Amino acid sequence: MSKRINIMLPETTVTTIDRLAKPGQRSRFIDRAVQHYVATQSQEALRTRLEQAAVRDRDLDSQGAEEWFAVDQQAWQKLDKPEQPTSKAPRSAAKSTSSRSTRR
Repeated sequence: MSKRINIMLPETTVTTIDRLAKPGQRSRFIDRAVQHYVATQSQEALRTRLEQAAVRDRDLDSQGAEEWFAVDQQAWQKLDKPEQPTSKAPRSAAKSTSSRSTRR
């Protein structure tokens, strides 16, 4: 069942509708456009798309973790090992000339 309504649209929107819809098909075009908008932009549609993406991508996290596990283990092993003392380079014999270091 259809119901007649009276709406106001910008002239550019009417021109676009007339360009895309066949003569006598404005109402059908607007109905399909509104239904498409609701299906793609509503919170429920967004939730559905997010759920679909989560199901589609659920294995990516575990796959990435598996791929990086060996790299992480190597990094942790380096951190766990105590550093070997390295020979320190001799300090420079240059003296500081700042006013703080020369005051006594």
